[in-house]
Amino acid sequence: MIRQMPKQSAQLNRVFQALADPTRRAVVERLGSGPAAMSELAQPFAMALPSFAQHLDVLEGCGLVRSRKQGRVRTYRLVPRQLQAVDSWMQKQRAGWARRLDQLDQHLKTMKEQQR
Repeated sequence: MIRQMPKQSAQLNRVFQALADPTRRAVVERLGSGPAAMSELAQPFAMALPSFAQHLDVLEGCGLVRSRKQGRVRTYRLVPRQLQAVDSWMQKQRAGWARRLDQLDQHLKTMKEQQR
């Protein structure tokens, strides 16, 4: 069994919770191509700016994005380090499942040979 430090696990949980929402996933995807102002990020969504700002607050709260205010414009950028943590976790899961599926495949081959 793989064990994680509680702080790392809590952080990963916050990132997954943030990414569970399609609006926030779309924002992260958009920020993958570079920084953008809040108004630009909000444009494709049919919601009021204060409601959209809550989505950005969630993303910033879990560390996926950072913002900077210059004058009246708040610009957001992606923080890849958090996505790398998610990717690392997913790679571990993928490796575990690949190992299990290989074991199942071997077991089924053995059963098939025993039936002959």
